[in-house]
Amino acid sequence: MSGSKRYQSSLEKFDPESYLSGREALEVVKSFDRTKFDETIDLAVRLGVDPRKTEEMIRSTVALPSGTGKAVRVAVFAQGEAANAAREAGADHVGADDLASEVEGGMLDFEVAISTPEMMATVGKLGKMLGPRGLMPNPKSGTVTEDVAKAVEDFKGGKVEFRTDRHGNVHLPIGKASFSVDDLATNLNVVIEELERLKPASAKGRYIKTISVSSTMSPGVRIDPTRVIE
Repeated sequence: MSGSKRYQSSLEKFDPESYLSGREALEVVKSFDRTKFDETIDLAVRLGVDPRKTEEMIRSTVALPSGTGKAVRVAVFAQGEAANAAREAGADHVGADDLASEVEGGMLDFEVAISTPEMMATVGKLGKMLGPRGLMPNPKSGTVTEDVAKAVEDFKGGKVEFRTDRHGNVHLPIGKASFSVDDLATNLNVVIEELERLKPASAKGRYIKTISVSSTMSPGVRIDPTRVIE
């Protein structure tokens, strides 16, 4: 990808070594030549945390005011009334042991997995399937809950989950290339504000080290951490 004519053309439209404000960076990304599909705009933030320490492992969710622009497929592990409520809320896959068997057999046609607390004993056995893909339900992210219907509505309405990787990086989508700069900036600001709110008390030195935005097929554009929100 880095050798494509389109990628090289994008590099000529800005200084890859410069640091821009959040809005300026988004304007640059939107100026890149578009592909035939509506690319996702991705945000990458490197945090000054040590994910090996439990207290510095950040995992949470944030509701993007402008949405993600993507149809999110949701699987819900529930039974009885909770299962009915999940279906009515628009969940794509709903079940208990039957759904667990499907997942065990390789069915992973979803981006979010939600579970009632009572189903976690069953879901826990799917760790090898769900864990590596970041799909394991977790109370911290609101994906283990009694109110599965609300969780389904939230995630389909623009709520996204994020977590630090082993290097302290956070990656998440903040919209589509077709979004206006205003809508993308609104989503960007909300994410940065949430990350600031989650700063561990034990984190030392600079907390937000680097920030960049890019589209699916473009180079990253750097953002000055002190000028994200203007």
